[in-house]
Amino acid sequence: MAPGGLILAALLLNITGRVWQGFSDFYVNHVFPIWVETYGRVTGLFSFSVGEWMLYLAVVLTLLLAAGGTIYGMFKKKLRPSFLKAYRRYALFYYWVFGIVCVIMTLNCFLLYQASPITERYRIGEGEKEAYGLEEIAALRNHVVDQANRLAPLFERDARGYLIYEGNLEEEAKTQMQRLGEVFDNLKGYYPSPKPLFLSGFYSQQYIMGYYFPFSMEANFNRQMYITNMPVTMCHELSHLKGFILEDEANFIGYLACVDSQNLLFEYSAYLSVIGYLDRDFIKAIGEDRDVYLAHPQISQQVALDRKFLTQEAWDAVEKKAVLRTETVKQAADTFLDTTLTLNGVQDGTISYSRVVKLLLKYYDGILY
Repeated sequence: MAPGGLILAALLLNITGRVWQGFSDFYVNHVFPIWVETYGRVTGLFSFSVGEWMLYLAVVLTLLLAAGGTIYGMFKKKLRPSFLKAYRRYALFYYWVFGIVCVIMTLNCFLLYQASPITERYRIGEGEKEAYGLEEIAALRNHVVDQANRLAPLFERDARGYLIYEGNLEEEAKTQMQRLGEVFDNLKGYYPSPKPLFLSGFYSQQYIMGYYFPFSMEANFNRQMYITNMPVTMCHELSHLKGFILEDEANFIGYLACVDSQNLLFEYSAYLSVIGYLDRDFIKAIGEDRDVYLAHPQISQQVALDRKFLTQEAWDAVEKKAVLRTETVKQAADTFLDTTLTLNGVQDGTISYSRVVKLLLKYYDGILY
């Protein structure tokens, strides 16, 4: 099959997935799990993120293509035949690689966006309210605030007040995901260990906590972020390996995997991961009425401090080594992510992350209200 055939196949698969949800559901339930059980086991043998280095290799290959193309276009008549032949071969090689990447991204990412939402797959909130108001959002927000406040004083901390944890987060994350697989059968099976990103500083500039690489079937996390973010981020990224590609669903699964854990850090991480979304929606629901807000449980100072993305020391290290300004990197990353989500049918782009609140409201219906 020529590279053009691969690109056409990827296009047809994408179209089929968009017009026939049953096809996407069958693929996610019966075919997609094969990749993590096979290819994912191979890349899982490496201690470093294979996908991260594949990404950097792709950048190098693209730069070589662009540089060669510039030389080819400007000095075509003066170049030796051997260079022209070599460049044409390289361009063909790049074309093949591009075709293969199109197929892999379609199979391991794009088709997943077209599957039925988790609420339909597992009937979450079925028969409950279609819409929730102030009473429900307040009950859920207050519950999360109370639990986070309860847990905050229970941890050992260093002289700076930073939380100390000496357990194996990666293994615990896999254990919690396998436990949740007893409830959601798509989460059953093999999990490779989440891997730290080598250039975590660059991802910190993008405010990225974790990354799923479809072309290597790996879950990755930012090794420089504050430890309270790590448990839920690892579980969030691992959920992508099981076909839950939507960010609100991954947030929801990450929360559920951690919140019922016997590990206090995982439980605390769960509450911290959603407390900001809930507090924001609660403030919006009460019309930003300060008196009403103060009548409800308040987020403790320690919880507020533990919600940090990076410590100040980590930020200083990031800025010291940064090649580009953080504002520039973040703006470019936000634009890219928002565009990618929109092209895959997530019309509200990065705002979709906060839709986890709606999933939580459905989940706790009958439990808290």
